[in-house]
Amino acid sequence: MLVSFNGEIFDDIELEMHTDNRAFKYGDGVFETMKFANGKINFWEDHYFRLMSAMRIVRMEIPMEFSPEFLEDKIQELISAKHQEKQSCTIRLSIIRKDGGKYTPVTNEIDWLLETHVVESSTFEWVETGLKMDVFKDHYKPQGLLSNIKSINCLIYTVAGIYAKENELDDVVLVNANKHVVEAVSSNVFLMTGNKLTTPTIESGCLRGVIRKNILKIAAKNGFEVEERDFSPFEIQRADEMFLTNSVSGIRWVEYFKKKKFGFERTRELFETLNQALN
Repeated sequence: MLVSFNGEIFDDIELEMHTDNRAFKYGDGVFETMKFANGKINFWEDHYFRLMSAMRIVRMEIPMEFSPEFLEDKIQELISAKHQEKQSCTIRLSIIRKDGGKYTPVTNEIDWLLETHVVESSTFEWVETGLKMDVFKDHYKPQGLLSNIKSINCLIYTVAGIYAKENELDDVVLVNANKHVVEAVSSNVFLMTGNKLTTPTIESGCLRGVIRKNILKIAAKNGFEVEERDFSPFEIQRADEMFLTNSVSGIRWVEYFKKKKFGFERTRELFETLNQALN
């Protein structure tokens, strides 16, 4: 499989990882997951600026050439090399601090890796079967700027995902030390109560999601009352609908949270409007 490493295209079996690799030893990196469809990257500007913000927060040195145009060209180069121009695919751009050092690195310069994987649909696909969810209580999601970025240090999500699998759940809700809802394993969380759309605050520790950002804008333009606030898992059971968002799936509706069963009428409206925003 072809990948792009520091802007050069290789077969992935040719890439070698040194034992001083900081991603391997310390989880010292950030990443961005995007979707390419109909010849373009969905919400590219939002993804680019979120990535630049994450790199600044973790004190990585941003190369002078890292303009939106440069990175978009490199993504298109890899897609062309893999003959995926007329297909849809997910894109992962990983940024890793260069090898060396212990907890304190010897440099803030970076290496970067691009990967693409073909997916079936150019739009987000509505899934008729809703998700089954519960709360993950074994560990709390931290709060603060480091919690709002896509770090390659994903241990809490891994453990939460294992918990969901062990309990025959599709996903779980993560909470912070205040026992407020934060997010799901790989998605932001939304509740719908009447005409009011609610999602946890950025300060709760949730990812600063690209689809989250766009859903808030779309919902406000379409007459929904939108609010970002802290709430407990108990409040979920008072909602009419619940859904999750991320850049690969768009919107997935939740059918069950514990024993509470939800509908999806208003969620489906937002889903259709989100798909229209891709055009």
